[in-house]
Amino acid sequence: MLWLSELQKFGVFFTASGVVLFIVGILAFFDSALLAMGNVLFVIGLVLIIGPHKTLYFFTRPQKIRGSLCFLSGIVLILMKHSFFGFIIESFGILGLFGEFFATMVQFLRSLPYIGPVLSNPVIGPVIDKLAGVRVLPV
Repeated sequence: MLWLSELQKFGVFFTASGVVLFIVGILAFFDSALLAMGNVLFVIGLVLIIGPHKTLYFFTRPQKIRGSLCFLSGIVLILMKHSFFGFIIESFGILGLFGEFFATMVQFLRSLPYIGPVLSNPVIGPVIDKLAGVRVLPV
């Protein structure tokens, strides 16, 4: 069982709240206030979950510099009320920073009761695998 400290529990809450606010900001036609609050909460949550030193290391690794610059540039553009362009640039940064986790997330989602059968559908499954970079072993 995974044991989280109190700070990590707050970090999970902040990160989840940030993701929810970010999605609501997108659904509200790129509302810059919601997107900005979502970004701030997400980054605070990430720092609380993995710690400030590991967060700094994660964003400054040489192979993640391009993703970090796009992510931070997108946040700055959103804060400057250019939410659509900030979102586009930030999306490239998210792909650069967290792209390697998508395959793991898809495999986890396939184990869930209602989402799993949809993601394993013979029509949808190969498309999701290709988008997420899931490597399918030949039978």
